[in-house]
Amino acid sequence: MKQWMRETRMDSFDYVIIGAGSAGCVLASRLSENPGTRVLLLEAGGSDLNFWVRMPIGYGKAFHDAKLNWKYSTEPDAGTTGKPAYWPRGKVLGGSSSINAMVYIRGQAGDFDDWAALGNPGWSFDELLPIYRRMEDNLAGEDEWRGCDGPLTVSNIEDSVHPLCANYLAAAEAAGLARNSDFNGATQEGVGIYQITTRRGFRCSAATAYLQPARKRRNLDVRTRAHVTRILFRGKRAVGVEYLQGTEVKQVTARAEVILSAGAVNSPQILQLSGIGDPATLKPLGIDVLHAAPMVGQNLQDHVGFDHLYKSKKPTLNDVLRPWWGRLRVGLQYVLIRTGPLSLSVNQGGGFVRTNPAHSRPNIQLYFSPVSYTRAQPGKRALMSPDVFSGFLMGVSNCHPKSRGSIDIRSADPAAPPKIVPNYLSCDEDVSELLEAGNMLRRIAATAPMQDIIAQELKPGPQITSDAEMIADIRARTGTVFHPCGTCSMGPAQESAVVDARLRVHGLDGLRVVDASIFPRITSGNLNAPSMMVGEKGAQMILQDAARITGLS
Repeated sequence: MKQWMRETRMDSFDYVIIGAGSAGCVLASRLSENPGTRVLLLEAGGSDLNFWVRMPIGYGKAFHDAKLNWKYSTEPDAGTTGKPAYWPRGKVLGGSSSINAMVYIRGQAGDFDDWAALGNPGWSFDELLPIYRRMEDNLAGEDEWRGCDGPLTVSNIEDSVHPLCANYLAAAEAAGLARNSDFNGATQEGVGIYQITTRRGFRCSAATAYLQPARKRRNLDVRTRAHVTRILFRGKRAVGVEYLQGTEVKQVTARAEVILSAGAVNSPQILQLSGIGDPATLKPLGIDVLHAAPMVGQNLQDHVGFDHLYKSKKPTLNDVLRPWWGRLRVGLQYVLIRTGPLSLSVNQGGGFVRTNPAHSRPNIQLYFSPVSYTRAQPGKRALMSPDVFSGFLMGVSNCHPKSRGSIDIRSADPAAPPKIVPNYLSCDEDVSELLEAGNMLRRIAATAPMQDIIAQELKPGPQITSDAEMIADIRARTGTVFHPCGTCSMGPAQESAVVDARLRVHGLDGLRVVDASIFPRITSGNLNAPSMMVGEKGAQMILQDAARITGLS
């Protein structure tokens, strides 16, 4: 630490949670329900009281706002023609749930059954479904799959989406795909309209759903602009946290546990900065190895995909959001009655499909966005400045990528961003299924309902026809859909995992990881819902273990 930084006295809490993201907010809420338990939540970012956070379509701005976002970049990636990938990650109360596209997808039942089969008891879908239902306030109403009394509002938007979504759904059916009215119901397979996490026209993030009500409790302390530099240990037991707030280095102690919920990038980074990781990574940086854990930062997984871009015969959201008078109209609509395009995500239609019968369950996610934009840089989404022509996008991403990457610190400086090596499309199977997905998009586009609205395929363009040309286009235009996970993976053995099935770091005491980094395998679809579920499940296990230790019921 720099010479001018000064230390202050040490506070003590029962639980210290690092990161107020999708899982961290859930933990802070659930662990502080007992008024006799003192909980501290540390967040490197600031308040989520921001217009671009609260307005749903504002994520197009929040994606590039350094006040809200870590704005990471990966290393140049050979699988996608040497491009680096831009990785927005939330640096704000609510974490990435405050800047994401709000699509609510739990994942396939088989995803979680696979987790359990890998040696993680308690993580099968049947065991997790009650936790999901406990989370939800689904405005579609309660049934055997959905909950309606939970803190997280899940909204159906079928009556609000752009009219061209009807063409997309009819075209998908004409191409042989089934309709599905609820991707979070009995099955994920089929095409339909996405549910999103909004409440009365505002984003319903983890901070809105869980943290905001809990902050009224005197036993919960939330500290923002608190950048954690390392976890403190006594022997092999985590006993506290050191963090930087302003110019002060501060330390706090945890009587029960330290809980790391900093996400797929920052959780492995903080572990490595604390001396927990592969000695071959830590020793050259001058970091003393507290505990050799070679899987920290490994097993990185992410969904990747690409869009087919079309010029439209009929008006799209481009015609609303591009001219100043259109933005004024929908802006007034949003301000006055909290409805209209600004109250939604641009990912309106979509689905989960099998690209060939050999797959036992859906392997590709579909997207339909009634808007188009040209990405000047990787990851750019100028949602409020779409193309000047009427256009729309159909897109795909892989549900179960086989490619694996890594995240490792490159410096002992906590402020230095880590080295992110995604290894996208390094597995031939990932390339093959994206090729099949691209051909499926063309089959959908060739149906009468889509031909009624397609004026021209702009990308990849009709000149791209052969498999080799399609694969070259896929590698050139494929990018992340912002779902990194797996870097502190869960499993029964330290040689192949970082945490056990109760999310305790192998070989250490008093330390858990509770966030998307624990996913042993990536789930199908958007990751916010399963990340929050991990927060709920983690809190449940922490409280159960504490009760066993103290003999409480």
